[in-house]
Amino acid sequence: MTFSYMMLIVFWTFILLGLMTIGGYFMFRKFLKSLPKDDGKSDLDWEKFYINKSKHLWRESEKAFLEELVSPVPELFRDVARQKIAGKVGQLALEKKEKQITQETLIQGYIMATPKRDHKFLRKKLKEKNIDVVPYETYFHYSPEDYQNKKYAARSRKETP
Repeated sequence: MTFSYMMLIVFWTFILLGLMTIGGYFMFRKFLKSLPKDDGKSDLDWEKFYINKSKHLWRESEKAFLEELVSPVPELFRDVARQKIAGKVGQLALEKKEKQITQETLIQGYIMATPKRDHKFLRKKLKEKNIDVVPYETYFHYSPEDYQNKKYAARSRKETP
């Protein structure tokens, strides 16, 4: 075996280990989301529950707006992002006892369901559509990456208007 052939094997070993680590990380995250919580349902179960309960509340314009909002997400992860956001929007709509999902509820759910790094895109998109961001400023404080203590964040979210 030549030295260059051995280096090629070592190089490919590191590449494959890196790819398996990345894949394992995402699989592990999905596994953690599917574990049942104290109430017996997992995060994924709750997302599906709220989506099914609020399916009849969605209008075509809100569905199209949701598609616009998830458009920058890579194709591979777009379904997951759409489900998470739609689940949060459905939850908010049901808690507010709305007859239809409004643009306000959609934006609020998007803010609360997405990490802080995605808010820059939302602000840009709202500016393009001439939608005022000021009414939503309070919700920007409840993005998932801001949470240090999830129990406190959940409690403070219920106290919002």
